[in-house]
Amino acid sequence: MRKWMRVTAVALAALVLLGAAGFVGWTRIARYAAFPEAVAVAESAQRTRGWVVFEPEGAPIAGFVFYPGGLVDPVAYAPWLRRLADGGVLAVLVPMPLDLAVFGIGRAADVIAAFPQVTTWAIGGHSLGGAMASEFVKRNPGAVDALVLLASYPAASTDLSALPIRAVSTYGSENGVTPPEGFVASMVRLPPGSALVEIDGGNHAGFGHYGPQAGDGVAAIDREEQQRQAAETVLAFLRGLR
Repeated sequence: MRKWMRVTAVALAALVLLGAAGFVGWTRIARYAAFPEAVAVAESAQRTRGWVVFEPEGAPIAGFVFYPGGLVDPVAYAPWLRRLADGGVLAVLVPMPLDLAVFGIGRAADVIAAFPQVTTWAIGGHSLGGAMASEFVKRNPGAVDALVLLASYPAASTDLSALPIRAVSTYGSENGVTPPEGFVASMVRLPPGSALVEIDGGNHAGFGHYGPQAGDGVAAIDREEQQRQAAETVLAFLRGLR
């Protein structure tokens, strides 16, 4: 009996290891690689504790912690975050384990602690990254002043409507990954007065330098224009926090 139990335990452990290896392998195969121009922008940024940090000239108007979309190479968002830094924001791109923010929800706390000179903070992300940024806000009320969502919204079980923060949510009209009505319906889970901004002609993948993404719609504007509009929306929002 004991021998049988040992054999069974070994077999189960082997199955778990194979399953884990298979999952890790799948995340590498399914990963969306960043375009070379985004990699170049990221290489020009400062690297701190594994984060990609875009510093503005002079004192920042706010700090912004950014969680990447699921299975997207994080540096795909470097050009967009560079736009925010050019507008006066300390923008910190936070890579995630296996490129899935669900495994790194609490990482924003370390970023905030690393920059004590910044007194106003927002957290946000794209797609899954935005949903997990919402989870961080739920678990850490009072840690940040604002939430920024790109083609994203809080999970149905995540109600932030009673928290004393501000929020902005923006998405592309051609988003094929999530129907536009999903963004509208999600507003009840955000604080009163939160803004919802549609980018006419934008799609899901256009917020980053990667793609095309499975299931997405065809954008009617190029990614530069989509990211320009998104940056303008977010910069105006962050300036309003002061």
